[in-house]
Amino acid sequence: MAAGADAPRRSKTFDKSCVRCPRLATFLAEIRARHPAYWAHPVPAFGAAAPRLLIVGLAPGLHGANRTGRPFTGDFAGILLYETLHELGLASRPQSIAADDGLALIDARITNAVKCLPPANKPLPQEIRCCNSYLANELAALPSVRVILALGRVAHEAVILACGLKRSAFVFAHARQHALDGTRRLIDSYHCSRYNTQTRRLTATMFKTVVAQACALAQLGSNGARI
Repeated sequence: MAAGADAPRRSKTFDKSCVRCPRLATFLAEIRARHPAYWAHPVPAFGAAAPRLLIVGLAPGLHGANRTGRPFTGDFAGILLYETLHELGLASRPQSIAADDGLALIDARITNAVKCLPPANKPLPQEIRCCNSYLANELAALPSVRVILALGRVAHEAVILACGLKRSAFVFAHARQHALDGTRRLIDSYHCSRYNTQTRRLTATMFKTVVAQACALAQLGSNGARI
């Protein structure tokens, strides 16, 4: 099936059985054969049902969300993310180890621009576009969202596409804020990946500052409470 060919699925926010992108579907089948205990399917969003803050990442990591079935769970990138969310009162625990570890998000939700693990963690442009209808439908189904935190350029551009806006009018930059419409704002951050943190492109202080800014924009207090 060619990417983007299945129109009926465009009404969904998530489809565990999605095979719209042949390269990704084939790769996940190989991963399931290689790692039978892994989730190795499209990964659903995780968090509050009516959040003020929506965090958008790139795609599941091979031994993280692709293994556990929950965004940023069990991989390096999730360490800083969940520690930060817990520190700001948006997560019940500072560590995300497994999908059944009891961790809950408070007024926040996490999703990805691409729901499937891509080879080398690099989705193709057509795969990003193909998966974008899920993100667009997620945004439409979450009227409570006031702020979207994009982790990296791919997530930033996926949000702009999902909102039906012109990419050229919204340039990605760490900690930059964008007004999407009368009620929603987008704030950018470098992705909290191992590469970015080890090269110091993104420090823990930088990341915690930008997440705190997102909370302030969403009118969330230091304990996650709405203000």
